[in-house]
Amino acid sequence: MGRGDAVSRRTDLGALTHGGADWAGLRVLVTGLGISGFAAADALAERGAQVVLVDAAEPAEGSELAQRATILRVLDVDVRLGPEASTALPPDQIDLVVTSPGWRPDQPLLAAAASAGIPIWGEVELAWRMRPAEGAAPWLTLTGTNGKTTTVQMLTSILRAAGLRATSAGNVGTPILEAVLHPQPYDVIAVELSSFQLHWSDSISPLASACLNIAPDHLDWHGTFEDYWQAKAKVYSRTQVACIYNVADEQTRRMVEEAEVVEGARAVGFTLDTPAVSMVGLVEDILADRAFVAERATSAAEMGTLADLSRTDAPPPPHVVANALAAAALARAYGVPTGAVRDGLRAFVPEPHRVAEVGTVAGVRFVDDSKATNPHAAAASLSAYDGIVWLAGGLLKGADIDPLVERFGPGLRGVVLIGADRAQIAESLARHAPKVPVVDLPDTDTGAMDRAVAAAAALAQPGDVVLLAPAAASMDMFANYGARGDAFAAAVERLQVDGE
Repeated sequence: MGRGDAVSRRTDLGALTHGGADWAGLRVLVTGLGISGFAAADALAERGAQVVLVDAAEPAEGSELAQRATILRVLDVDVRLGPEASTALPPDQIDLVVTSPGWRPDQPLLAAAASAGIPIWGEVELAWRMRPAEGAAPWLTLTGTNGKTTTVQMLTSILRAAGLRATSAGNVGTPILEAVLHPQPYDVIAVELSSFQLHWSDSISPLASACLNIAPDHLDWHGTFEDYWQAKAKVYSRTQVACIYNVADEQTRRMVEEAEVVEGARAVGFTLDTPAVSMVGLVEDILADRAFVAERATSAAEMGTLADLSRTDAPPPPHVVANALAAAALARAYGVPTGAVRDGLRAFVPEPHRVAEVGTVAGVRFVDDSKATNPHAAAASLSAYDGIVWLAGGLLKGADIDPLVERFGPGLRGVVLIGADRAQIAESLARHAPKVPVVDLPDTDTGAMDRAVAAAAALAQPGDVVLLAPAAASMDMFANYGARGDAFAAAVERLQVDGE
């Protein structure tokens, strides 16, 4: 891009609806050198666009980020790194900004682009517009405050059990651009969408869509719950066949009611109760479909049983059942037979740190749900067990912990608190559960989790569950929630050895 170029910006971006459109010469600013930013810059450069990529990072020589920068420069991408590069629009003419999902709308460069009237797309919007003009794989899109990854992977397992070439993409699994542009096309793509990705998307038209649930989260990014709600609600926009909503979460129903969908798209609920017409749900221990069967007014189709979801003798937690029903509904909207739903759920193996039992010591079970990084996710775990010693704390990200503590606090066996925002949880416990013993650990060193697990074990009785469901993010003490869960499991293993 030539500096001082007097050529006006392109205004025909509406014609960019498929990978074979005229992308050549489009002047694009890509923000972020992460996986999504790299994929966007690569795809655009391959189609002849003039690309500038900016990132505040100054990566060390030989690092993964540095390698990405080198590859992009070989492709004639103008890579500009460092704090100054990411705070203001370049002086070049820009037709379009493609942003990585982590960049907030109030980030100075993005705010300047919006003020200048320059369109801003996310990488998911770009991927949708780069699909083949004909024969493109339909998208089954999914969002929610909690349970997205588990559900989209359940969905992918079901689709593959039906013999389909399918993948999970978006906020999980394969980068969405990579899935869309794969040389061996997919039959269907299960797309997990975060609120960040949805915020920057405006033309996606999924075959079927779902929002699992919604509770305050990421308010530091969106600003208000209403803005967060509006971003999540975009998952239903332009849905072609079925909008899947959570009967127990009235907010998801309202999203469907307010959505602009393709004529003929249906609302389909999922419920842990007996399903009404146009719902999937439970009839005793059977996962039942009364939405995608011809005789739904008088009958239902069996899609599996609760035993198909459980990896132990214990029944699956309610939120796991809800996730399975949502995945099943999305698959059924695509036309997957009920037998494949059952086979896919049986074959599904959940990822680590999602309600995973990591050991039993002196009759006390230790459960790792480190992925419960907000109060809404923690509530799902806390409602699944009795006799809980709760291990909680971390970065609350502006979330209100009070409703969670008010609901579950009085019934806890005990609480062990760690992390930066533990004082907020302690204050809430003092108000709502003053008789519950609380151990407040200010430690942040490498042995902190060992001391937390030991303190929790001391509060527990045989038959109890020590539950790591922090209700908070992990980055104050750990690299990520996975590292936190790994530290918990390792501490339980050491406790077990010490107890022998």
